[in-house]
Amino acid sequence: MSRASLSNSTKNALLIFDGDCGFCTTSVRYLERTLPAMPSSVPYQWADLDALGLSTDEASARVWLVTPTHQYGGHLAFSALLRHQPDPGLRLVGWLLATPPFSWAGALGYSLVARYRNLLPGGTPACAVKR
Repeated sequence: MSRASLSNSTKNALLIFDGDCGFCTTSVRYLERTLPAMPSSVPYQWADLDALGLSTDEASARVWLVTPTHQYGGHLAFSALLRHQPDPGLRLVGWLLATPPFSWAGALGYSLVARYRNLLPGGTPACAVKR
């Protein structure tokens, strides 16, 4: 499926991530290679956060999927990304990630990954989240 055939909500979406984090950048590049319906992506350091309705603190704390009508942060950004895929299995996983009790596990998993991303493959000391 080409990007031209994506739904309007995905075509007009923007994935915002931490461009200083090797793990985050590697993860986004992997998604770009593997997901057929992938929106544009930009490091938050290069994005016009004011125009997107995000603060620097919000953007540095988690990944964001911003559409013309919604802002999805953290595990819900990944959930929304999966819900817009052509594969029904990926869409089902996306819906499950947004539904309790699966969303609770997704939030916890995302929190752990975000906190320890500097220790994950592709991570560097620059990836460490200052708490």
